[in-house]
Amino acid sequence: MGATYKNNIELTIFGESHGKAIGITIGNLPSGIQIDLDEVARDMKRRAPGQNKMSTARKEADQVEILSGLQDGITTGAPLTGVIYNSDQHSKDYSLLKTNMRPGHSDYPAYIKYKGFNDVRGGGHFSGRITAPIVFAGNIAKQILKQKGIIIGAHILSIGKIKDEKFPVNVDDEMLLKLSEKQYPTIKEDVFEKMEETILKAKENLDSVGGKVECVALHVPAGIGEPFFDSLESHLSSLMFSIPAVKSVSFGDGESIDEMLGSEANDCYYYDEEGNVRTSTNHNGGITGGITNGMPVSCTVTFKPTPSIGKKQKTINVETKENVELEIKGRHDPCIVQRAVVVVEAMMALGILDMMGE
Repeated sequence: MGATYKNNIELTIFGESHGKAIGITIGNLPSGIQIDLDEVARDMKRRAPGQNKMSTARKEADQVEILSGLQDGITTGAPLTGVIYNSDQHSKDYSLLKTNMRPGHSDYPAYIKYKGFNDVRGGGHFSGRITAPIVFAGNIAKQILKQKGIIIGAHILSIGKIKDEKFPVNVDDEMLLKLSEKQYPTIKEDVFEKMEETILKAKENLDSVGGKVECVALHVPAGIGEPFFDSLESHLSSLMFSIPAVKSVSFGDGESIDEMLGSEANDCYYYDEEGNVRTSTNHNGGITGGITNGMPVSCTVTFKPTPSIGKKQKTINVETKENVELEIKGRHDPCIVQRAVVVVEAMMALGILDMMGE
């Protein structure tokens, strides 16, 4: 089972949802970078489970113990390893799932690939819980990028059929700061109330709901990326698709740009009052020809509804070779989108830092 991403920086994740611990090792980080551990803890809390009735009842503090690579709060240049210990597992809730395959989950393909030896408790290594170490690594990347003037932020673009506004072309640091101060970041002030109603209605009906997260990186210099096989879009997409439950990734107005004429989709250049090159629109999400053009890098990430739901569903028993019905027990999020915002930010930060070669 591969669990390592390797390019300019290296990421190796380890652990299972109901194992003793989960964690990550980050290689090739620059040395001499001051890391604010309070900032790390703040992002970890944004993703943590059990904070309200919209998320799983599982309680985890998600405190990171740093084993190596940091001394007196400064990166040493050695691989940085962070561990998060699991403390609230209900493993008995998953005994049925060794043989009864959850629809929409990794159970059946993992059963085939790993010959039935894969850990199904809480999804094992396939669980969204493994994104906690990603958030830790992503916060480190965000802090390094911030020292270069690059700011990253995101908001909930939609949950079910309830939609927020997209980032405007003039999105700035102040807007991202305001969003970062919200527990449920949306641009429209009152839209999350309707999103919450959608989530709780799905939960009441033993069902789940999906949605979209829009993420932006500001002040990324022009010229980052390569054409074709290592474009910034392909680079970021591979990381975004590594997040469990992600089913599509688009950049700028990618999901609707096919409906535009060329005269509408083209982002026209101009010099601003300070002599900086800008574009009047940002339909291409700050990337053209696979390379950044100096405008905000923006992408939209779509999450499917959580596959583990309480409704009875038709499936198979791989032991008896019979068609059966499955009613899933245990603690599951009726929607993961609101907890995934910080995960998308993390992947954006890791991808840009990696592409910048530092």
